[in-house]
Amino acid sequence: MYTPSSGSPADQSGGDGLAKAMSPGVVDYLFRQLVAGRPAEDVQWEQEGISLAAQPEGAELARRLAETDIDALTPVELFHYVRAAQRLSSWAEDLRQAAVGRYCHPPAYHPPAEPSRPRYPAS
Repeated sequence: MYTPSSGSPADQSGGDGLAKAMSPGVVDYLFRQLVAGRPAEDVQWEQEGISLAAQPEGAELARRLAETDIDALTPVELFHYVRAAQRLSSWAEDLRQAAVGRYCHPPAYHPPAEPSRPRYPAS
């Protein structure tokens, strides 16, 4: 039980309990699993395509993260979501640093060479 610094137990009606930590989507999912007699662990999402953990960094990962309703994620899914967002952020930072490096140290300009002309014997 949570005990604030004042020493008295927390008021459970204030929403400081377990239900506050769980989003409505998670509560709904757990209820449906319980009613169906299935375990609370969600494994179906892993079988529906490439997981966020396996999705390569890039535009598709960014799209999937942007379109995800994080309130509907289970705790395990939320963990993988956060990890994927961290990977995407690191990838984007690497791109930014490469672009800044290119901007600060542009390659030397070499004008294109004139095409060589075949030499014909004088007639």
